[in-house]
Amino acid sequence: MLKNILFVSIFIFSESLFAQSGFQQFLNRVNSISDSTEKAAVVDSFMTIAREQGIPFIEDSNANFIYLGNTNTISVAGDFNGWNPNANMMNNLTQTSFWYFSKIFEMNARLDYKFVLNGNNWILDPENPHTITGGYGPNSELAMPEYIQPWEIEYNPVIEHGSIITTSIFSTHINETFQLKIYLPPGYNKNPEARYSTAYFQDGFEYITLGSAVNVIDNLIDSNKIKPIIAVFVKPNNRNEEYAGSKRNQYRLFFVEELTPFIDSSYQTIQDPSQRLVLGDSYGGNISALISYHHPEIFGLCGLHSGAFQPNNFEVYNLIVNGSKEDIKWSSVWGSYEGSLVGNMHHFQDSLQSKGYEHEWLELPEGHSWGLWRANLDRLSEYFFPAEPNIIDEGELLPPDDFKLYQNYPNPFNPTTKISFSISAVLTEYYPELRKVLLKVFDILGNKVATLVDKELTVGNYAVEFDASDYSSGVYFYRLTAGNFTATKKMILLR
Repeated sequence: MLKNILFVSIFIFSESLFAQSGFQQFLNRVNSISDSTEKAAVVDSFMTIAREQGIPFIEDSNANFIYLGNTNTISVAGDFNGWNPNANMMNNLTQTSFWYFSKIFEMNARLDYKFVLNGNNWILDPENPHTITGGYGPNSELAMPEYIQPWEIEYNPVIEHGSIITTSIFSTHINETFQLKIYLPPGYNKNPEARYSTAYFQDGFEYITLGSAVNVIDNLIDSNKIKPIIAVFVKPNNRNEEYAGSKRNQYRLFFVEELTPFIDSSYQTIQDPSQRLVLGDSYGGNISALISYHHPEIFGLCGLHSGAFQPNNFEVYNLIVNGSKEDIKWSSVWGSYEGSLVGNMHHFQDSLQSKGYEHEWLELPEGHSWGLWRANLDRLSEYFFPAEPNIIDEGELLPPDDFKLYQNYPNPFNPTTKISFSISAVLTEYYPELRKVLLKVFDILGNKVATLVDKELTVGNYAVEFDASDYSSGVYFYRLTAGNFTATKKMILLR
């Protein structure tokens, strides 16, 4: 009898699952059953399908959080409720160990969350393999259907990488030693006459480990989205005091009177404020704005990842909003799930605009999280350090579409996808060797798995198919090479 019930339950559920409010139909089905064994059978059949689709179980804009286990109470705490363990209690299906909570989100939302068992036991969602690492450890990640995972944060094994120098500097202003990591772009040592723009990162070591900043910079340089830059990653000793508390002004002077001269004297920097950026997250944004506003002759660029301006009765915020206009270019990114910060940033941007500042900003349906900041470091970098046009002959600009590698389609794919590229007459006229074209596919470790093109080609548009029937799911890279020109893109095989 149980076998027949289970078969019927699976059939009924699979027929209605992808219809509108399929999850509610499942709940109604379980609630209509009185026998606990039958209830468990229907729950088991649902879990089989839900795990295949992914949990949280998402239907259009509705995310259904699910927990299967014995507990007295369980709640969902995350970016969307201020991490309040009592705000969103999960519901239990009577006579089962199935718990759920449903909430509507924007279709492109991305949020951190955890489950809280019995009021104080914080755990990751055991049914969700997707996590995001933050300053206090990992959280589970909810990514709604239209959220696009950032390709640029991934390590790309088939491109050139910059080098990292680890060093330190003693500050007489604070009487402490600060640890530094200096990123030098690919080819830095090949041209001693070259000079580079510089980006200074607050919470620098976290921007590397949690924000994937080195991967982002490598990928953007390789993709010709930004020009090569030097990046200075500064580790605070006491971030609250240095970024927002009693040491903030000593730290500001350390930055402009000790750190910047040290970097300029040690590396091939462009010593122009319009080519020098200071940026940070949260309180790191607060100190970055303080440094830039007081010293626009040093830092003419300022980047804010969810700038937290509340310290010292909004000292930095009021200084900029009510003060004179300085020669600073701004970029800000924040999440709509960041509480009072959202209103502050709206007014801050309105003030920048009214004063005539050059600025850009972006608000996304996310929270106060490294998931937001790392995914938008590319936008900020491209705004401040756009790639310069290539010169091909006596000042003639290289047209942008002369050598083009396009994103594969579909992506993700299973098991085949199409890769397109184009070569123009201008390139082959000036560089005949570009007629020899290589298109190769590599796995995440940098091992070549396929060569799709290896021949001389004439001017035109091309498309080749990559059949991954013999390969396992995962991230792959495809690289187009023609002479000294290279382009690399990421694709995902999902089975």
